[in-house]
Amino acid sequence: MNFRIGQGFDCHQLIDGISLIIGGVSIEYTKGSKGHSDGDVLYHALTDALFGSINAGDIGVYFPSTDPQWKYADSSIFVKHACKTVTEAGYVIANIDSTVIIQQPKINPHIQKMKTNISEITQLNTDQISIKATTTDYLGFIGQSDGLCAIVSILINKSG
Repeated sequence: MNFRIGQGFDCHQLIDGISLIIGGVSIEYTKGSKGHSDGDVLYHALTDALFGSINAGDIGVYFPSTDPQWKYADSSIFVKHACKTVTEAGYVIANIDSTVIIQQPKINPHIQKMKTNISEITQLNTDQISIKATTTDYLGFIGQSDGLCAIVSILINKSG
C-alpha cells in the first residue's frame, strides 16, 4: 500500500488565567486551553493523525497525561516525535488538512503563522498545509466559549 490516511481529533476546555496556544502560536485572549501539556489542540490532533496513519497508537501511548515530565510541555515535541515515527516507518507526508473549531477568539489572523510553524516541523511547504477555522454559531460548549476542538486529516505516501 503506497498511500495511507490518518485522522486526529482533540478537544480542550477553555479556562481563565492560562495561555491560549494553537498551532504553536500564543493568541491573546482572556482564556486558555486547559491541558496537561500546553493544551495545543491543533498539534495534539496532528500528532494523533500522524500516529494513526501508520497504526502506531495515539498521543497518550507516547506522552501520557499521567507522566509529570509532559506537564506544561511544548506540544511541538509531540509532533516532531510523530513525524520521526512516520519517517522511520518509510513514509513521507503528502499533505495536511485541518479545522480548528472555536467561537472566540477569531484565529484567521494567526493561520499563516500556524502553517509556517507546522511547515518547519514537518518539512512540508505551506501550500501542503491547510488550516481552516469555524465556529458552532454559539451552540454548545464551544459556542459558549468554554472549549475548542481541532480535527486533522493527513495523507502519507510510501517513500522511495
